[in-house]
Amino acid sequence: MAISPGSDAAFSSQKSSLSESPRAKKYPLTEEEIFYMNCRAAYLTVFKSSLENIISKDQLYLALQHAGRNPSQKTIDKYWTPQTAKLNFDDFCMILRKEKPTSKAELLKSFKQLDVNDDGSILHTDLYKLLTKKGEKMTREEVNAVINLADVNADGKFDYIKFCKLYMTTNEQCLKTTLEKLEVDSKLRRQQFGSHIEGFPERDPSPVPKPSPRIIRKTDQETFSNKGDSRSSLLATSRKLKISVSFTITMEANSNRNSKLTEPNSIKEWQCVQSKGCFFLEENGEIISHQYRMQIAQRSMVYLTIKPLNLSQVEGKPSPWLSVDTALYILKESENQANLQLMCFTELRNREVFGWTGELGPGIYWLIPSTTGCRLKKEIKPITEEAQLVCRDETGELFLTNEFRSTLSDIFEIIDLDGNGLLSLEEYNFFELRTSGEKCDEDAWAVCRENFDTKKNELTRQGFMDLNLMEANDREGDPRDLWVTLLSMGYNKALELTEACPFVIDIYADKCKPRIKAVHMEPCSGQLEKAICKSVLNKGDAKIMDGYENIIVHTHKCDTWITSVIENKSDNKVIIHINNELSKNCINNRGLNIFAVEVAPKSTMVCQHVMPLDERQEWIYNCVYSLIS
Repeated sequence: MAISPGSDAAFSSQKSSLSESPRAKKYPLTEEEIFYMNCRAAYLTVFKSSLENIISKDQLYLALQHAGRNPSQKTIDKYWTPQTAKLNFDDFCMILRKEKPTSKAELLKSFKQLDVNDDGSILHTDLYKLLTKKGEKMTREEVNAVINLADVNADGKFDYIKFCKLYMTTNEQCLKTTLEKLEVDSKLRRQQFGSHIEGFPERDPSPVPKPSPRIIRKTDQETFSNKGDSRSSLLATSRKLKISVSFTITMEANSNRNSKLTEPNSIKEWQCVQSKGCFFLEENGEIISHQYRMQIAQRSMVYLTIKPLNLSQVEGKPSPWLSVDTALYILKESENQANLQLMCFTELRNREVFGWTGELGPGIYWLIPSTTGCRLKKEIKPITEEAQLVCRDETGELFLTNEFRSTLSDIFEIIDLDGNGLLSLEEYNFFELRTSGEKCDEDAWAVCRENFDTKKNELTRQGFMDLNLMEANDREGDPRDLWVTLLSMGYNKALELTEACPFVIDIYADKCKPRIKAVHMEPCSGQLEKAICKSVLNKGDAKIMDGYENIIVHTHKCDTWITSVIENKSDNKVIIHINNELSKNCINNRGLNIFAVEVAPKSTMVCQHVMPLDERQEWIYNCVYSLIS
């Protein structure tokens, strides 16, 4: 649900969201441009492209809801007559110009007419009479859905003040999220939206679109007779959130102490292999990481661990990313390689180490690292001073600063996946793909070996330093290309590693030496999403939404975090509203207390991960899931 372009909240939020764009700095956005930006945000929440048409009442209803409107059935019938076959984006914009959004003051005023005791609440009995006997009548099931909204009902009363706050907050958050998605999605930035072209003209604002002849002209003269009527506002608003289910879980401070990860007694006699990797945070908030294939030659007891890699060169000063959670999902490759079978994941914990112990048969396994994203997030701290990367000596010769050399040494540690102190071509290419998007071929690698220090056909740490110095010399000391490399690796302009988390994987086996090889660097989705969903469905608590047996919320708690998965068994997509406002001492991977997710038909999706903000204190997970009509 997006706030409409006409509201003050939307206007100020919109200006804030767009103020960082180069165009906005030079040319302030006009009200017309802000209006169209919000129209597109709402439209593209429902459709893949604004070149698509609205072809049903339900689509029109949903699009208007995302634009922050409260359309009653009478309003929908006003614009979707028996003669209407479809509406386009320009029609949608025209409707939004006519149907102004309901403000918080108007909404409160409508409810207040029913508040006989003037205490901010309405008795369920009064609410039931109003919604089933007068105006646009609701069914018994629909009224029960309103009364069952856990976060706005208690002791036989409907708290309309909380409801209004929840409704307006949801609008603002949805608008912000949708606009951010438009900003980072280059495909959406390039496409044409109706008669308005994305990319803002340098001259005058875009023309007002002409209404389609498909809209019956007589409706243009009609007025919304129920505007301001408490029954209409209550009906339209209440229908947005229908059925709900809630979870409340209380977790103790440092709860992991009761189920610590312990090493097998005879582990010193087991054979071990190690590999490093890294989680990288993308511009759009997505996390990517290395993924691995592991071979076990014969049935063995196996002990696997994953933990953040401490790179601090200052004794006693731990790396700040050590608080980032890590996990490893182990999937077995089938004979046809078409499907991967989830075997286990590293659920137990000892400080920053997560691990698993068990028996694995011979075969090929995929190791997919995972982090919840609760603590690996985009940096918001402003950088006051940019670090210096290169300097010139008295003779004018370029050299790398000590601070930059220290950073490059840490990067070398991260990309030296097997930890042998040298970079192979495969290891170097993971670095190249991350920083430039291109691989180094055999011929180029041969040239590299001829010009820089190598050992056993692999690049040494000094050779890696000299390679970066050569790049600085090629640009005559201009550090911009060096900064591209550093930012791609997760460093900020102060040379702090803030948007990446390096990790190390250790694998022990009692009967054979495991083999492990990094094979991909991909988003933490796809197979990982399937693995997480399957794990939560197997181990978590399940609750069915009342009256909707095909919509199930699964919640699983482990020592460190709580994961929720939504399962939609129906033939239609559903939109679920999530409210975490009553949780205490919690952070989630989405960064929002209130948000909505769309779940495709016959599918499951990871809804959210939640962790304690401060592990030294008790934390309470309280979440309400509601179906949006």
